[in-house]
Amino acid sequence: MIDESRLGPEIDRRAPKVCFFEECNKDSVALVGGKCSSLGELINAGVRVPPGFALTTHGYADFMQEAGILAEIGGLLDGLDHDDMDKLEEASRTIREMIESRPMSIELEDLIAEAYRKLSVRCYMPAVPVAVRSSATAEDLPGASFAGQQDTYLWIRGIDDVMHHVRRCISSLYTARAIAYRIRMGFPHEQVAISVGIQKMANAYTAGVMFTVHPATGDRSVIVIDSNFGFGESVVSGEVTPDNFVVNKVTLDIIDRTISKKEVCYTADLKTQKSVAMEVPAERQNIQSILDDEITELAWMAKKIEKHYGRPMDIEWAIDKNLPVGGNIFVLQARPETIWSNKQKAPATTGASSAMDYIVSSLLVGKRLA
Repeated sequence: MIDESRLGPEIDRRAPKVCFFEECNKDSVALVGGKCSSLGELINAGVRVPPGFALTTHGYADFMQEAGILAEIGGLLDGLDHDDMDKLEEASRTIREMIESRPMSIELEDLIAEAYRKLSVRCYMPAVPVAVRSSATAEDLPGASFAGQQDTYLWIRGIDDVMHHVRRCISSLYTARAIAYRIRMGFPHEQVAISVGIQKMANAYTAGVMFTVHPATGDRSVIVIDSNFGFGESVVSGEVTPDNFVVNKVTLDIIDRTISKKEVCYTADLKTQKSVAMEVPAERQNIQSILDDEITELAWMAKKIEKHYGRPMDIEWAIDKNLPVGGNIFVLQARPETIWSNKQKAPATTGASSAMDYIVSSLLVGKRLA
């Protein structure tokens, strides 16, 4: 007989099943996953982050045990090859349907509903629109790039929709891509739990990503910002070529800018209360999607985040159109950059021992301009 308790995370009945972001920090990965622990760390470091709460890994474990499907999931995953996409997709589809069709316990539903009510009161908005984000315990870690393998749902309103999308986020732990990556990386499926973040939605006029290391060259003396109108989904998914800005990390001067033709953006449809893809009006497609002053403030925030973590960072941000200038730029996620950070870098000079040494030595050596 299969012992289901060995197939998933152990349930600690004393541990919280729901907690607010500010109750978390960088050491809370086992409790709320990489994404939510990072948001809590940022809030406690004084970075402007939309408020929210998390269904913890203990809440997830409780749901999975109550659903009674762990043994069946283990059987479906046993012996899968990470290159056999047909079988991976078939297993993924079966597992996700099982998870999304199971009800949550009344206790867990009540905990999530009460936290959502408190968040709505805090935001002075009934049924506050939220982003429902997966936050896996093996995601956003310095040594592996699990980011983006689980799902995020934007502009979700009302507790019934929140509950539905929480289950969808849990099931996204078993996408074919996520299953294959864990097999390839040697991560046991039963040791990768998931948390779900429910975060107040920034009604973004403009959003995007930024890196505190150049993603194409590895240059750590610059900050690179990509932006588009609306929510950041169009930038993260690669559906548009975003505007691109390169900022000097010391002076915060914009040293390069590329304004792209942006034909699509995501925004809220106020009639259906859903996030939808919309065509950018022709007269705006070639207009810079973010002001220079906002670029400067974003770069300053990126420097602060990099200093706090002590390593290059990959950051998602948004500018809320419903809030006044000076308090409307928010960080939505921040994770360690994993590509260049994991590469061995030869020093620019034998004496370079600090970030400033690196920058000065780069100026002395010079860089060939394209």
